[in-house]
Amino acid sequence: MVFPGEVTSNAFPQTTVDAVLAHMNGDHPDDNVLIVRAFLEPAAEAATMIALDGTGGEWTWTVDGTAAGGRVPWPAGTITERGEIRREVVALYDAACARLGVEPRPHD
Repeated sequence: MVFPGEVTSNAFPQTTVDAVLAHMNGDHPDDNVLIVRAFLEPAAEAATMIALDGTGGEWTWTVDGTAAGGRVPWPAGTITERGEIRREVVALYDAACARLGVEPRPHD
């Protein structure tokens, strides 16, 4: 079992991780909420991606002002290449939309 804050396998430089987190939190905050609601906490009001490594992503969220956090594994399993990060985040988003009955937006 992996606990929040525990990085198990990070094949990515911190600059890559920081760029992905900035993109997800700056450009896709609603996607973060969908992923958290689908896989971690259905009542999440807000969510922030706080970490990622080769085995999954980590998010924090709030419910009624109380913060919590957790990890979601990448759908394809362990990844090692930067390009795989986008693929896995998109796969999580699509799976979250399917699980929650939300129409996904097209991917560029």
